[in-house]
Amino acid sequence: MTYLIIAIAALLLVFLLWVYNSLVRLRNKVKEALATMDVCLKKRFDLVPQLVEVVRGYAGHESQVLQDLARKRSSAVADGDLARRLGGEANISEELKRIFVVAEDYPDLKANQSFLKLQEQLSAMEDEIALSRRYYNGSVREYNNQCQLFPLSLVASAFGFKAMPMFAVANDRERQTVDVKL
Repeated sequence: MTYLIIAIAALLLVFLLWVYNSLVRLRNKVKEALATMDVCLKKRFDLVPQLVEVVRGYAGHESQVLQDLARKRSSAVADGDLARRLGGEANISEELKRIFVVAEDYPDLKANQSFLKLQEQLSAMEDEIALSRRYYNGSVREYNNQCQLFPLSLVASAFGFKAMPMFAVANDRERQTVDVKL
């Protein structure tokens, strides 16, 4: 009888250690994914002022678009809350689209090599950011599943592991079908 109790206690301890280590591993994967996304966002953050200056030279009177982008860029970086920061980054993507729409009205700007190079770099950067967001969301999904599935949720709550936010589209406009008119 004593051996049975010892065996059950040992199995329970092994289970707790396995779950705890699994949760730590997944939490670290989420942190890695967030850091990877931050690197991509920092690259975009560095490219945006260059783009703004090139566009400002050609379309100075479109200053509201440029001011909105600069304001959103500053607030997204300054925000400490992860969920709000992820939403702010989505707003920057929306503003970049507006700049490219403004550029359509300026044929000289569209032909400018600096603008074309920056536009190409930003487009590549947005693709990298999309991939990093997908990786982040996949990592968060795995982690949240471990935190929320029974009986693992008991261990997770006992050790203070909490669900993390997913990156999601910030507004309903981005979910709607794009209306293309030729």
